[in-house]
Amino acid sequence: MSMSRMERLVVIGGDAAGMSAASQARRMRGPDELEIVAFERGHFSSYSACGIPYWVGGDVPERDRLIARSPAEHRARAIDLRMRTEVTEIDVAGGRVRSLDLETGAEEWTSYDKLVIATGARPIRPDLPGVDARGVHGVQTLDDGQALLDTLAMTEGRRAVVVGAGYIGVEMAEALINRGYEVTVVNRGKEPMSTLDPDMGRLVHTAMENLGITMVNDAEITKLLTGDAGRVRAVATEDAEYPADVVVLGIGVRPETTLARAAGLPLGDHGGLLTDLAMRVRGHENIWAGGDCVEVLDLISGRERHIALGTHANKHGQVIGSNVGGGYATFPGVVGTAVSKVCDLEIARTGLREKDAHRAGLRFEAVTIESTSRAGYYPDADLMTVKMLAERRTGRLLGVQIVGGEGAAKRVDIAAVALTAGMTVEQMTSLDLGYAPPFSPVWDPILVAARKAVTAVRRSAP
Repeated sequence: MSMSRMERLVVIGGDAAGMSAASQARRMRGPDELEIVAFERGHFSSYSACGIPYWVGGDVPERDRLIARSPAEHRARAIDLRMRTEVTEIDVAGGRVRSLDLETGAEEWTSYDKLVIATGARPIRPDLPGVDARGVHGVQTLDDGQALLDTLAMTEGRRAVVVGAGYIGVEMAEALINRGYEVTVVNRGKEPMSTLDPDMGRLVHTAMENLGITMVNDAEITKLLTGDAGRVRAVATEDAEYPADVVVLGIGVRPETTLARAAGLPLGDHGGLLTDLAMRVRGHENIWAGGDCVEVLDLISGRERHIALGTHANKHGQVIGSNVGGGYATFPGVVGTAVSKVCDLEIARTGLREKDAHRAGLRFEAVTIESTSRAGYYPDADLMTVKMLAERRTGRLLGVQIVGGEGAAKRVDIAAVALTAGMTVEQMTSLDLGYAPPFSPVWDPILVAARKAVTAVRRSAP
């Protein structure tokens, strides 16, 4: 009598998507049915990369608070998690992966029945002279965060330059201000936060300058200058030099798909893996992928996008784990919701910006309103600006951007639900939202914007 071999799931990547997939698969199938082996090249598993700027800035007192589940906790649930072990090759035809133990240098092949690729994203490092100098940091992993904190502890000078003014750049600028640094942000866009339209980015620009951050927009870095012992001493653009004792790169990330590309797996225009709704890699029955290494469907424009966010990665992992574990789940796509803050200013967006709508060939109206987070007479009512895009003929909501004080950012969730449901701005005006003076004016700012959008859409009708 032959014993049937137990099935093996191999997971590449030990953070949000990978370990969510492993944990969900384990919930559905016990250790006697499914063996799970996971590889992680770093020192940490299941941590919040989104929390790194708050740890660097001192809001989160210690690194371990950012770790959701340690390697030991995963192993206690019968997941064979191998830390400091890098997968160097995927042999699709042979159904196996080659791994390298970074501590011992030992290599081995591990066969799989099912494979999950969760290799994440890598920070964009411009190919410039001096970019590898001491004191130049990316902030993608907990290892990166620790290296930056070590540099800050050893550095006498207090001048920091942040390159890039997206989410990470803006959050790191604030973190360094909180640590008592003089901060200059060099940004190649017209305004910070290119995920917003420039008129909304301008509000962020003003807030950053009010914090004492020097904003340099429309500037491209040409080189990093080094001084004693190969340490960075300045950042240069075409026409200026900015002295720096530490430099943080916040230029964004790209999908980490080097392994997938070498294995001949399908990649999209942004370099991310392409999957179906079940997060299965297209054309491959036993390979799944999720997190920052995949492209996702934008439900508003109908195009594939690359969005590196922990919320998506955790959902991808849940979906993959359910499917690997014998159930069925799908990830239908995203509307592109994101929030951030710079000190007291909250920043939020969902759906399309003006340039996205133009690119998608949509005709639209854009309206902007100013309102308050609470009834105007209630103490601590904060100002906020809401921008709304609606399609001309149909009145369908296309996007919302919000910049304002406390209570502004999470209002974007109303718009995210309306976008997902395909609502028109007219339908939004009758939404039954919660009201009391401590929480909002009688007309919530989102509804004020929707009313103005309705008027604009009606005016544009032939």
